[in-house]
Amino acid sequence: MSNEQSRGNTPERRQFIRVKLEIPVRYKFLSHDPDFSSDEVFEGTTNNLSAGGLLLLGQIPNLDWIPGLLMERIIVGVNLHIPGVPEPVKALCRTSWLEAVEEKTKRAAMGLRFAEITKQHEDAIVQFVIKSQMP
Repeated sequence: MSNEQSRGNTPERRQFIRVKLEIPVRYKFLSHDPDFSSDEVFEGTTNNLSAGGLLLLGQIPNLDWIPGLLMERIIVGVNLHIPGVPEPVKALCRTSWLEAVEEKTKRAAMGLRFAEITKQHEDAIVQFVIKSQMP
């Protein structure tokens, strides 16, 4: 099934070239909501990265957080460990979509878009993506 078919025949609207290489991601759920609390840092991966965002494969510890993620009341802070980049690339992300939540493991595929990222870290991603496209 193509991406268009799996997304209800909606054409893809990607603005950036993506790299398909498994990269480790450390991430944390954050919110200004006083009732929300989570200090835990999680380990996940991405195998789909662009200058605009990433596909995060990882755990959502509390499935009750899903509405908050989709309504942007909960954001995701990520640290990407990009090969060849000496320090982690950091960004705050908004959740565009969620799919494939496994109830037992609470693992999910999360489409994240960068909401806050420094120019230096955005440039590091762009350079990595360009280099990965070269033969």
